[in-house]
Amino acid sequence: MSEIYDYSVPRPDGSELSLNDMKGKVILVVNTATGCGFTPQYSALQKLYEECHDQGLEIIDVPCNQFAGQAPESDEEIHEFCTLKYNTTFPQMKKSDVNGADELPLFTFLKQKKGFESFGKGPKAMAMNVMLKKIDKDYKNNPDIKWNFTKFVVNREGDVVARFEPTIDMKELERCVKELL
Repeated sequence: MSEIYDYSVPRPDGSELSLNDMKGKVILVVNTATGCGFTPQYSALQKLYEECHDQGLEIIDVPCNQFAGQAPESDEEIHEFCTLKYNTTFPQMKKSDVNGADELPLFTFLKQKKGFESFGKGPKAMAMNVMLKKIDKDYKNNPDIKWNFTKFVVNREGDVVARFEPTIDMKELERCVKELL
């Protein structure tokens, strides 16, 4: 049985970020995109990182172009966009798949630990439900990542404790992370 620390994620420079180097930290893994309606969540992620990094929070940003082609740029262009528009300072990984035959093994592991539950309530949640029903009538019954800015939270012991869909209020994510620090 594998654990989170057995995985690594490719960086844009071709090296690997080993999650083993993050033992004892709270880890937030998020798949992102630059042209998504949820892209402004970068601001809240950066704020959380600034507030909590010194207490042991690490954010792993994995850009992904699998959802409506909303991250078509190169790794370099994505990094430039995020640092200029959102002043991000947390590590950004190589653009990668999070679903399907070429998905990162880390995301296979995360989805096995925390499957899809719901988009929550509200207009954005309803819109996501309607859109996904057209793409996959059975979307509620599989653990696949549904859209950009799906977030997984890992506690200091390496347990995947939460999955936040992009429609869930960022304050809930912040509360969860701070409780673990």
